[in-house]
Amino acid sequence: MKHFVKFFVVTFFLFICTQTIAEENIVYIDMKQILNNSKAGKGAQDFLQKSFKEKQKKYADMEKKLKKEEEDLLDQKTVLSKEDFSKKVNALRKSVIDFQTERRAALEKIGVQKADARSSLLKKLDPILISYIKENNISVILDKKNILLGNAELDITKIITEKLNKELPSLSLK
Repeated sequence: MKHFVKFFVVTFFLFICTQTIAEENIVYIDMKQILNNSKAGKGAQDFLQKSFKEKQKKYADMEKKLKKEEEDLLDQKTVLSKEDFSKKVNALRKSVIDFQTERRAALEKIGVQKADARSSLLKKLDPILISYIKENNISVILDKKNILLGNAELDITKIITEKLNKELPSLSLK
């Protein structure tokens, strides 16, 4: 019992006498806003949207052409022999399969370009964040989407966006 009391008294004094100063600098950024509103991010989005719309228009025209071919073939069904009709049907099916394959490949290419653009932006953003952490003695940078509420003074999104715009004014996408 004596040991327990001594232990309790010593521990109590340690807690009272020990003064810890824990000053952690925590800030947050809106990654979505940085990726979408930086010059390079906007340029990449504009390029990808333009590319997508061009491809979409091209494939819509091709689809209309294939539908017209199908309608014409159905109109000729009674006029054509069975062999000629089946040859034309097979040719049309092959055209449709080629069209679907080409369209899928084009959409995948746009998806890959989008992922590459995001990756390039993030690679360029990392050293900027690291240097900001070192310059301002920051402990942690959090993403705004993971924060419920926070002081607006702790938001460094604009500062980081400006630095990213200086470092990476545009992305080259092919």
